Amino acid sequence: MNAIAQTTVMPSIAYRSLPAYLMEAKYEFLRLLRTPSFAVPTLSFPPLFFLLFGLLLNHGNAGAAQYLFATYSVFGVMAPSLFGFGVAVAIEREKGWLALKRVAPMPPGAYLLAKLVMAMLCAAIIYLVLAAMAYMLGGVRLPPVQWFALGSVAVSGALPMCALGLIIGSRANASAAPAFVNLIYLPMSFLSGLWMPLSMMPHFLAQIAPLWPAWHLGQLALMATGQATMGSIAGHLLWLAVFTAICFAIARRWLARVA
Repeated sequence: MNAIAQTTVMPSIAYRSLPAYLMEAKYEFLRLLRTPSFAVPTLSFPPLFFLLFGLLLNHGNAGAAQYLFATYSVFGVMAPSLFGFGVAVAIEREKGWLALKRVAPMPPGAYLLAKLVMAMLCAAIIYLVLAAMAYMLGGVRLPPVQWFALGSVAVSGALPMCALGLIIGSRANASAAPAFVNLIYLPMSFLSGLWMPLSMMPHFLAQIAPLWPAWHLGQLALMATGQATMGSIAGHLLWLAVFTAICFAIARRWLARVA
């Protein structure tokens, strides 16, 4: 009887907590969209970069447009994930907001889940804009399953990037966090082959590329669009899962020290 009662109570508790999770996610998304310094570069830079490097400078090369459409879909998720966690958490931790959240009557994990949902929503918006540009301006034609697969990679790619951002946000102070994020964001994008194929770079850069989570996401994105890649789907997913788990474990330990 006790076991039956527990299985009945747990879904009921989860159901009652759902509005709180949704409310936290909604206001997190609105708060960041109403911050021009976050919303404008986050949502506009990937499409502008794709327009310049993937469309205009390639003079109608559909192959190059398809490659950069896949990799810029990964590039698009990095900014909302890294800045949304790395900078926002650092600022809110330093102001004591995390300590207030801890004693507030809200479901556990709602704070971080709201930021994760925000990053995924931003990634979905960026992907849809890139997809429209690739189709209408770049001549990219893919089967429906590949459009969906690439979108799934782009949106789910927020998870490892948010984990990396949380490492920064849980340790760096508010003034240093943007610098740390920028030191990671653009160099890792370049070194992971998101801006150009690694075959066009020095060989040693291609050898160290598997160290970066963005490289593994980029390979999954290229696989989703049927392009030549390195490694296997299982290998990339395993690497990203381990990386995400380690980052979250470290960040959780550091955040637990916040008063």
